[in-house]
Amino acid sequence: MKHLITTAFFVASVTLASEGGTITGKIQARANPGADNAAAGGKYDSRKFKFVERIDYDAMRDFVVYIEGPVETSLTPSNIPVQVVTKKKVAQKGAAFSPHVLPVVVGTTVEFPNEDEIFHNVFSISDTKEFDLGLYKDPEVKRVTFNKQGRVDTFCSIHSKMNCIVLVLENPFFATADKRGRYSIPNVPPGTYQLKAWHERLPSQRKTIVVDEDGEVRVDFTLGLGSPPPE
Repeated sequence: MKHLITTAFFVASVTLASEGGTITGKIQARANPGADNAAAGGKYDSRKFKFVERIDYDAMRDFVVYIEGPVETSLTPSNIPVQVVTKKKVAQKGAAFSPHVLPVVVGTTVEFPNEDEIFHNVFSISDTKEFDLGLYKDPEVKRVTFNKQGRVDTFCSIHSKMNCIVLVLENPFFATADKRGRYSIPNVPPGTYQLKAWHERLPSQRKTIVVDEDGEVRVDFTLGLGSPPPE
């Protein structure tokens, strides 16, 4: 099971109760108004900028939806570490972390196995968690326990394109959206909450929700930026 990483890792990171409501929905990104018109002509038609790669909002992934703040629950982090593995890219242009974004609850231990045939040095200088795992490769596995809420940007000191984010959350009620933008957070205790939709490149969005004891709440999000600045 060492090589298996899926979007269901958030379920495995805690031992969930069998009662409570469910939050479901869909999250998507939308380009800022006027972006298509701004990119259709002008300087983008020039030789200098015609090959500049622009963001495809429809192809954006790694959305995370979670309840903000502490939630009264008896759930605790699992004793089984969550894994972030390194893999060679198909194009063999270097190495990459997988998954790119990993949400975990405070107290979770994350493993960083190196499955490449080259050395990596995983480190972070984030305020939430600073660490340096040093040089290593397979079969050695390094581990980090995240005991503080916040965002941990993680890099390799050897390979400039290697980066991932460990998003450390205060409670276990979170989900990563699938490829179609769908998400589900089960077994949520009844109550009123602030639900947050997050993406590393876009402003977050919050909505106030009420969860019943055994009902289902649907909450959809559309993330995006405002109007483009004048040229």
